[in-house]
Amino acid sequence: MVLNSMVFFPYSVADAFWLAPLALALDLRFGDPPLPWPHPVVFLGRLLNRCEVPCRKLLKRLPCPQLFGRLAGLAALFLLVSLSATVVLLLISLPILGPLFALYFAWAGLAMGSLLSTGDIVRERVENAPLVQARRSLSWLVSRETRQMDRQLMRKTLADTMSENFTDALTAPFFWLLVTGPVGLWIYKAVSTTDSMWGYLTPQWRYLGWAGARGDDILAFLPARLSIAAIGLSDFCLAHCAPAKRSWKGRWPGFWQIHKEAWGMPSPNSGCPMAALAWLCKARMAGPSVYFGTLVPKPWLGPPKEEAENWDQQRLGELFHCMRLAAILGMSAMWLLAMLIVFCIV
Repeated sequence: MVLNSMVFFPYSVADAFWLAPLALALDLRFGDPPLPWPHPVVFLGRLLNRCEVPCRKLLKRLPCPQLFGRLAGLAALFLLVSLSATVVLLLISLPILGPLFALYFAWAGLAMGSLLSTGDIVRERVENAPLVQARRSLSWLVSRETRQMDRQLMRKTLADTMSENFTDALTAPFFWLLVTGPVGLWIYKAVSTTDSMWGYLTPQWRYLGWAGARGDDILAFLPARLSIAAIGLSDFCLAHCAPAKRSWKGRWPGFWQIHKEAWGMPSPNSGCPMAALAWLCKARMAGPSVYFGTLVPKPWLGPPKEEAENWDQQRLGELFHCMRLAAILGMSAMWLLAMLIVFCIV
C-alpha cells in the first residue's frame, strides 16, 4: 500500500521498500553503473564549472564580494538543484521505463562501492608503488597537497578521506532515497557536488562555495549522526556475535564523545564517521591539513596521542573492513526502521 499522504516525490517512503535495498546491493557489488554514458555527477560537475566563469565575472563588477559572492553561489546552486530535480522527475515518471530510470538514479546516487574499490586500488599503490606513483594515485581521492607526503602520511590521509566520505557516499544519499525517492536523492547529490567542488575555506572559494557548504551541512546533518550509529552497530554486532572476527583493536567511546569531537571540525558532518572510525581503529585522524597551498587548522580526532598508534597496512585494512560492514548492517537497519515506521502508520 502506498502512503499517498507521505509521498513527496515518486518512489518515496513506502515505495522504497524494493528500490533502496536493490540499489544498495548493486552499488556494493558493482560500484557505479557500467554504462556507456558518463555518470550523472559528471554532468553536474560540468554544469557547475560553466557557472563559475560568469559568477566570477559578475563579482569583479560588484562591490561587497562577501555578500554578492554568496548570492552568486546560491544562484548557481539553485540552478543545479532545479535542473537535477526536473530531469530525474521527468524520467522516472515515464510509463513503463519509469521504474528502470528510478533504479538507475537510485543506484547511481550511491557511491560506497566505487569509493571502496578505488580506495583498494589507492591503498595497494600507497603500500607498493614508487613514491611518485603512490602520491599521484592518492591525489585521485584527496584535495590535499600530496607531493611531499611519505608513506605514513599517505596512509593517514587515505584513512581520513575514506572515513569523511562515508556520509556523502552512502548514508546521506541512502537516507534521502528512503525519505524522498530518486528526486530527493539527486537534489542532495547536486548540493553535495557543489560542496565538494566549491566548499573550501580558502580565499578563492570562501564566499562562492558558501551556499553549497551550508546546504550540505543541513541536508547531511541527520545522516552524519546515523553514520555514527551505523559504525557503532557494526562494532556492537561483531563484539557480541563474532568477537573473533573483530579485527580492529580500538574501543567505542560512546556516541556523545564522538559527536563532541566531530563538532570541532570545520565540517562536523564529515567529522562524525571520521571520529567513530578513528576510535575503533585506535589511530588519530584529521589535524592540520594543506588544501590548495593553504594550511587549514583542524582538531585531532580519535584516541589521545599517547594511546593512538600509527596508520599501517593492517589498520587500513581494518578501516576498510569496518566501513564495508557498517554499510551493510547500518543501511539495512535504516531501511528496516523506515519500513517499520511507514507500515505502522498504515
